[in-house]
Amino acid sequence: MIAQNIAHQAVLKGHSALFVTASQLLLDLGAQDTSRALDRRLRHYTSRTSLLVIDEMGYLAYDARNADLLFQVVARRYEQRSLVMTTNLAFSDWPTIFPNAACATALIDRVIHHADVLAIEGESYRRREAEEAATTRKAKSKR
Repeated sequence: MIAQNIAHQAVLKGHSALFVTASQLLLDLGAQDTSRALDRRLRHYTSRTSLLVIDEMGYLAYDARNADLLFQVVARRYEQRSLVMTTNLAFSDWPTIFPNAACATALIDRVIHHADVLAIEGESYRRREAEEAATTRKAKSKR
């Protein structure tokens, strides 16, 4: 939600923003069948919007090609345009997302170089809401 709200505020301030999950981004880029088509899609993600939000990094593992594609997106935006990434992993765990990817360290370096890193700790609000809903359902069924 924080990443969505940042994108929303950017739009309200007159900037363009694109919100995409990591898997959507990498599936889209990986589906390009020619180098020309891939370059066109990379430009879509790297130069057409002021802010790119990549959500859910680390929920799935990716192969070396996907790591290279993500690296290209980050490298092309690096020091040029804004990027927000959400992840459930510490940066030290990112090599597990991209096993056998030589670019993982370079990717992390570019992501964190000018970054404000927010670490959110505590109980999941989704879990809390689910537990509250279950408690309410049990209370209603006992009546």
